[in-house]
Amino acid sequence: MRKIIQRYFQLKLPPGQSAFLWGPRRVGKSYWIRQNLPEAKLIDLLETDVFAEYASRPFLLRERFHDHKGLIVIDEVQKIPALLDEVHWLIENKGLSFLLTGSSARKLRRGHANLLAGRAWKRNMSPLSYFEVEGFDLERIMLSGLLPPHFLSLSPLEDIRAYVADYLKEEIAAEAAIQNIPSFSEFLRVAAITSSELLNYTNLAREVGISQKVVRTYFNILEDTYLGYRVPPWKKSKNRRMILTEKFYLFDVGVSNYLARRQVRLGSFEFGKSFEHYLLMELKSYQAYKNPDLPIVYWRTSAGQEVDFILGEKDLAIEIKGTSRVHEENIRSLLALLEDGPVKKCVVVCLEKEVRRIHPKIEVIPWTIFLQKLWADEFFTSTR
Repeated sequence: MRKIIQRYFQLKLPPGQSAFLWGPRRVGKSYWIRQNLPEAKLIDLLETDVFAEYASRPFLLRERFHDHKGLIVIDEVQKIPALLDEVHWLIENKGLSFLLTGSSARKLRRGHANLLAGRAWKRNMSPLSYFEVEGFDLERIMLSGLLPPHFLSLSPLEDIRAYVADYLKEEIAAEAAIQNIPSFSEFLRVAAITSSELLNYTNLAREVGISQKVVRTYFNILEDTYLGYRVPPWKKSKNRRMILTEKFYLFDVGVSNYLARRQVRLGSFEFGKSFEHYLLMELKSYQAYKNPDLPIVYWRTSAGQEVDFILGEKDLAIEIKGTSRVHEENIRSLLALLEDGPVKKCVVVCLEKEVRRIHPKIEVIPWTIFLQKLWADEFFTSTR
């Protein structure tokens, strides 16, 4: 039986402290607030009457809550950027505490909205991770992904189809003032197909039939709406010529596979690619909840040698293999990385059942054991 047993996200706000909480739509922000902050005053801007009231008269926030005691939550705050001026005044003059949630920072940044100049902490909520749920089936996750409603659904494909049609293609396009929705829809498909690959704006533009400038804008929209993220390259090699192009991943493996029309089966090439994507989701969740300053990069030489991820300052190199048996040939890139300078720890994360050492400096670790060690802070010291 599939169920959510906990969320790693925690909000520890001292009295008088405020915070932004960002994350894609349906990641669980509103549900978490209702479950964990029942005493907070909630202003939900997804309710049309509430939105209309504050959109026409933002000053109502100041008039109604100038002497309020306790936390005030404004859900989907990006819908009315002008409210942030009132929030700023109430923080500065009345010492009030706010939690401001949003699924897009684009409208706020582009409109030069008041982002409170450091007066609010920044927090992010990610899709579900392995230890937050019961009934985790790795192959099924490649279909359903890890947004809570999709993970729990008896018909995840139908829910993802609705999510893509109603939210990704329509609402995101409307918020970003995209005129050509068909081209944006095709861009999403191609971005999903090339997710985890080197960004090539020229090829993408040719495939979609739009300009490189528009392609770059579309990628920025995905980042601003927390629907994807770039993974930068490692740039500090002393001995090798490095690829300096970023990679891009969509935020959820299930949504990505749906958009790319992939049928993922254990042992297939598509499974290996999706397995890497899923483990990056775990790394991003760990980064968001426990170690926000942890760098996540990849390593690739101009000769084509590549290591999937490096965490920290060469603290942990991770090669991901969606196979139940790792061979010597699977560690060639890690060996090349070791020749390129000191790495504290190298691991191959895979589907094997037991931990073993394939090389004096390289350990093979089953993916579940790797996640246990990661979330137990055995590789890094948590900074939050």
